[in-house]
Amino acid sequence: MTALLKIISGGQTGVDRAALDAAMAAGISVGGWCTKGRRAEDGAITDCYPLTETPSRVYRQRTEWNVRDADGTLVLYWGELQNGTLLTVNLARDKYRRPLLLVNLLEPIEPRLIVDWVNQNDIKTLNIAGPRESSRMGIYWMARVYLERVFALRGVSHAGKGSSH
Repeated sequence: MTALLKIISGGQTGVDRAALDAAMAAGISVGGWCTKGRRAEDGAITDCYPLTETPSRVYRQRTEWNVRDADGTLVLYWGELQNGTLLTVNLARDKYRRPLLLVNLLEPIEPRLIVDWVNQNDIKTLNIAGPRESSRMGIYWMARVYLERVFALRGVSHAGKGSSH
């Protein structure tokens, strides 16, 4: 991912945490907003995640600020979009009008297409979001493995190759 410099996320269990862990394992800078008190469904988010607390304990503020501060948002999910995941999609698409890509982890798209999307949209800060673990058991590992495949391709771009762009 030639354009990508940073992954941000809210630090919740599930996709948020998978994004941070996969990025850190790949040597990609991470950050983002979390709720006041570093609140997550499994307790306080550990300090190994360099997240900044919002003034509010309300998840909506953290969700919105991560969408606002990113150049684009990648949502990893399966099943019906709901709660914070649906809010993320609506904020990125309707309020902030930022590049948005949804990937159903039960029918994942080729990781190279994620890299190309990041490069084509010149995304330097990517917000990654999706359901929390309690609402989609096993989504942490599905998202983590998928993102490791995506991040392994960073620096590899096929955008514009073989075309007249």
